[in-house]
Amino acid sequence: METWEVSVPDDRAEQRTCLICGDRATGLHYGIISCEGCKGFFKRSICNKRVYRCSRDKNCVMSRKQRNRCQYCRLLKCLQMGMNRKAIREDGMPGGRNKSIGPVQISEEEIERIMSGQEFEEEANHWSNHGDSDHSSPGNRASESNQPSPGSTLSSRSVELNGFMTFREQYMGMSVPPHYQYIPHLFSYSGHSPLLPPQARSLDPQSYSLIHQLMSAEDLEPLGTPMLIEDGYTVTQAELFALLCRLADELLFRQIAWIKKLPFFCELSIKDYTCLLSSTWQELILLSSLTVYSKQIFGELADVTAKYSPSDEELHRFSDEGMEVIERLIYLYHKFHQLKVSNEEYACMKAINFLNQDIRGLTSASQLEQLNKRYWYICQDFTEYKYTHQPNRFPDLMMCLPEIRYIAGKMVNVPLEQLPLLFKVVLHSCKTSMVKE
Repeated sequence: METWEVSVPDDRAEQRTCLICGDRATGLHYGIISCEGCKGFFKRSICNKRVYRCSRDKNCVMSRKQRNRCQYCRLLKCLQMGMNRKAIREDGMPGGRNKSIGPVQISEEEIERIMSGQEFEEEANHWSNHGDSDHSSPGNRASESNQPSPGSTLSSRSVELNGFMTFREQYMGMSVPPHYQYIPHLFSYSGHSPLLPPQARSLDPQSYSLIHQLMSAEDLEPLGTPMLIEDGYTVTQAELFALLCRLADELLFRQIAWIKKLPFFCELSIKDYTCLLSSTWQELILLSSLTVYSKQIFGELADVTAKYSPSDEELHRFSDEGMEVIERLIYLYHKFHQLKVSNEEYACMKAINFLNQDIRGLTSASQLEQLNKRYWYICQDFTEYKYTHQPNRFPDLMMCLPEIRYIAGKMVNVPLEQLPLLFKVVLHSCKTSMVKE
């Protein structure tokens, strides 16, 4: 029998906590680390097609003592954290129905359909219309029509991007799903959840070795793109846009060089690396800009954008999607600034984000899944070892990755001519707040 519910590797299971309620976790259940109580609750809710109601504001605190007070918020958190309903057997018996172990990220729209019962009604209609010829249940995938993939969008715009034509032809040929599905959406992780007290422990030797290998693949030298400008000089929209493109060129070159130095480079095919890079390059650039290169981006580049004055027409035409990207980027900047992500954590997060087994066209999806899990646990091992008194740190780091993916997906819909204004607003706001601190 195929088994979904596997024990967390090594002897540290006692130290792991449920990502739903903070109780002691017993293993990896339906894709995420959770306790027996939340595992059973999620299974019963999905199998019985339960529709709950919240008497408050749909934001109830989840803890071991309070988790039973609001079933609506408990199920909502299960879905947001990445519990995979495809993993539940249709007959309700123990054991999983899929060999894949990674958690999933589904859209807010799909979560709402599940919580309202609409998704269950649609599934019932599907089976009544199509019979029992296909016994696989509908997936936890975000609608691929809601958001164009980075590859498909760039193919129509790359002619306008300085230096990106070659990259598009080489790396952007494949259409991929807009959402990644192997890391849970952790934004509802409650910092108030009662967690187990920190315990002194050592770093696993294998974790140390693999993190060292990841660090060796990184180029952490300052960016070489000139970003200095004379006092009194006014930067035009075209000049700022050209600078942004040159920065993107350099950052993309660094990602390509990084791939060739990865410790698992020889384990995957060039085709798989092409698929992975074509779908993740924007996210990798965004992650690096917010962490290891943030001093230059929010320092030197911010000084350049400060000398750019948008016209009234540019301000008037700025899109709603651009405003949403601005708000989310500012939030994410403050989150990373608060966490002070170490270079080791950055290297692990980057590898986890890159190793997405759900991309179309991959020839080694199962191998990618194993690699992804490897670096997931390595990152957790490192954060728990180095930041003993920050029990929420690992979930806090992982919760940033779905947000990065979401922002990267939204940015491809922002008109290119609006990017200079977008960066000016974000960098000005973040730098101003940093000075106040």
